[in-house]
Amino acid sequence: MDSFGIYLHIPYCRSKCRYCDFYSSPGARGVPQPYVDALLRELKLKKNTRRPDTLYFGGGTPGLLSPAQVAQLVEAAAPLPGAEITLEANPDGVTAETLRGFRAAGVTRLSFGVQSADDAQLRRLGRTHTAARAAEALRLARDAGFPELCGDIMLALPHYTNAEFDATLALLRQGGCTHISAYLLKIEPGTAFARFPPDGLPDADAAADFYLYAVRQLEAAGYRQYEISNFARPGHEGRHNLLYWNCRDYLGIGPAAHSCMAGLRSYWPDDVHSFIDGSATEQEEGVCDAEDFLLMQLRLTRGLDLQEYARWGGHFTAPQQAFLRQCEAAGYARFDGGRLQLTPAGMVVQNAILENLL
Repeated sequence: MDSFGIYLHIPYCRSKCRYCDFYSSPGARGVPQPYVDALLRELKLKKNTRRPDTLYFGGGTPGLLSPAQVAQLVEAAAPLPGAEITLEANPDGVTAETLRGFRAAGVTRLSFGVQSADDAQLRRLGRTHTAARAAEALRLARDAGFPELCGDIMLALPHYTNAEFDATLALLRQGGCTHISAYLLKIEPGTAFARFPPDGLPDADAAADFYLYAVRQLEAAGYRQYEISNFARPGHEGRHNLLYWNCRDYLGIGPAAHSCMAGLRSYWPDDVHSFIDGSATEQEEGVCDAEDFLLMQLRLTRGLDLQEYARWGGHFTAPQQAFLRQCEAAGYARFDGGRLQLTPAGMVVQNAILENLL
């Protein structure tokens, strides 16, 4: 049976980061039990004979859940033995006690939004932790017995340097991270950064250079790239997100959460109150087709298998194949006629390549 995952959205945060455009409610000190009850209600309504291989608590800040709430939700989701169970947390929002509680509740994979090892940069981003606190959180997580530790790094931040990246990578590596996500800052509409852009932002060429430098340094440190923004020790790739990129079934529950089941996509409206009171209903979004498969597969370093693409109803025309040969000659892709893979340089210009393929 194909892998299947469940995503639970926890839309509560203590404060809103200046770059964040995810649906969340700032000012929270915890997750209200009525919201957890609503998640439990939907899990019960959607329960079927399939048990998930992966369970992902995303947000928002899932680390605001109590260990007892996490245990309730894990039990209701009924993941298979050996399932990957991920919980996102802020470094300054956990204690030794809560981490031991999360581990006892079944969480196997903890993901910290570290972003930078520069305290001035963290304040600029609106993060509430320090580099020292991030290192302490990773130590506490190791002591709590988590087999998988993940850390996020943001690239091309205001006044960014390679030295800032090196310091952040060293913090995560010394903290025992098995997985690192490294992604470029993007100024999204509706965010504080969109309303008040920070000075010192690198231009597009400098941002590309920072990305390529990060790819090289992560590889040298033993973190193999497997997706455009994701790097892992061999065997520690994130199984849940691979469901998305491989167009497998996943069920999302909570306001703004998305699902794709049996090729049909849907989403919940971004309204926490209607979700809690039960008046919200999932909205249909369309089918997952060859275009979606192409978009997702080209995020992966292993690339797009053209035979599998054909089973989705996709193919490249003669002009498109000629364009791909040009990409290969320019160092943006590897294309042997049966598989298309973007190089790190190609991933920098992925959107331009996709425009020619869709």
